[in-house]
Amino acid sequence: QVQLVESGGDSVQAGGSLRLSCAISGSTSNRRCMGWFRQDPGKEREGVAVLETRDDNTYYADSVKGRFTISRDNARNTLYLQMNSLKPEDTTIYYCAARRQTCLGSEDLYGRTWAFADWGQGTQVTVSS
Repeated sequence: QVQLVESGGDSVQAGGSLRLSCAISGSTSNRRCMGWFRQDPGKEREGVAVLETRDDNTYYADSVKGRFTISRDNARNTLYLQMNSLKPEDTTIYYCAARRQTCLGSEDLYGRTWAFADWGQGTQVTVSS
């Protein structure tokens, strides 16, 4: 069992930056794919970025490519999402997730939230114009 706890959500103005953190505890050694997703209430959860722990390859949704960076700190068992040049349309709840299977690359970002077994509770990001 793995526990994921997000933090770092806040309210910022457009153009600003935030760094989200996801503290991971439990049986983390067999979690090969980790990622960040976001979801508006009543809408489908969408992928933001995923990271393959075997080689640290990363994949991003087109909407955030060049602005967001996913990374991890093994010593702290923490997954990060650095978000720069934030836009009002980035406003929503952000979730981190993990699974045992390896990442499938960009395929994990579109319609594959069901493939992730472990989820955090989410953190709110609000970007004002």
